Amino acid sequence: MASLTLKNIKKIYPHSDDSKKKKKKKDEQPTEKKANLQVTDKGVVAVQEFNLEIADKEFIVLVGPSGCGKSTTLRMIAGLEEISEGELYIGDRLVNDVAPKDRDIAMVFQNYALYPHMTVYDNMAFALKLRHTPKDEIDKKVREAAEILDITQYLGRKPKALSGGQRQRVAIGRAIVRAPQVMLMDEPLSNLDAKLRNQMRAEIIKLRERINTTFIYVTHDQTEAMTLGDRIVIMKDGFIQQIGTPQEVFNHPYNLFVATFIGTPQMNMFENAKLVKVDGKYAVKLDKLTVTLSDEKQAKLAANNVAEQDVVLGVRPEHIELGEGIVGKVDVSEMMGSSVHLHVTSMGRDVVLVVSTMNMTGAEVAALSNGSTVNFTFPGHVCHVFSKETGINLEA
Repeated sequence: MASLTLKNIKKIYPHSDDSKKKKKKKDEQPTEKKANLQVTDKGVVAVQEFNLEIADKEFIVLVGPSGCGKSTTLRMIAGLEEISEGELYIGDRLVNDVAPKDRDIAMVFQNYALYPHMTVYDNMAFALKLRHTPKDEIDKKVREAAEILDITQYLGRKPKALSGGQRQRVAIGRAIVRAPQVMLMDEPLSNLDAKLRNQMRAEIIKLRERINTTFIYVTHDQTEAMTLGDRIVIMKDGFIQQIGTPQEVFNHPYNLFVATFIGTPQMNMFENAKLVKVDGKYAVKLDKLTVTLSDEKQAKLAANNVAEQDVVLGVRPEHIELGEGIVGKVDVSEMMGSSVHLHVTSMGRDVVLVVSTMNMTGAEVAALSNGSTVNFTFPGHVCHVFSKETGINLEA
């Protein structure tokens, strides 16, 4: 088991020979933006100034949209990608130039990467055989891992005879028999259906409690990130946007990107709001509604000496309440069992409301149908105010 330290890690993919020929002269514009990534004289920068301290036995999740650099970062930790700049430490050892096999890490891939001609047992035992581990020790470790993952009955089968979820368990089993210092997982559940994905998430949580190793998990699914990680690293265009516990990034998003990326349905953003002071207290004005912010938010805004200004107001769908305030027309009403999701046109934009049906009568739920009119409001403690210029949370 080990801690990890990533210091100013950067990944640059060099230009191909063709692109070098077409490159501009040095006295012209040195950098440009292409496909949201920075292009420099050295090449395309896929990961920028990545700094992260990972504690021993911590479960870290790298999350972000496709192309944000999360898998590239994981592959640099694994040694499958060369680190262009910066330093990577596993424990106290600098491993930039250490071969993957000597880093004492194990990696679980998205596509399982099992040997089709080998049985489950042989797939799991393969790495130990390469190390010339004694046969009795190999057998013990393989059977222990199979029991943890509930795949003992499949040890004699080949991968083609297994379902997707079973294959993924084998891939995880192959990794844990080695008792690595660090377990790397690159979107291991993305090929599974929704029900199996939920089940495997629970299995990974149980596994983490039993094998006590450091986990680094990559996903584009924010639900996986929220349920699995001790801390989440949210990335965009090669940059870290925010690092924090699931609750921290949900309750205190650093910027507009984090606010809209974390949470389902995503946070409503009102770009026509104003931050004002009423009787010496901060409040937000939206349409005809004025809401005084909570004491906690007052203190943070005052500490930052925030002035009255036009802002982007963020309110999560589940925090909007039915009641006197802003008027909207229901375009789509989605019954989700214990709640109903309302897509409402209000103030010339789409607003999503998640309304609990637990204390509502059947007639009240039926009244929230397509074409109906609703009034909604929200309390001050759920408001998030973002700078219109920078997109950064004014409480940060």
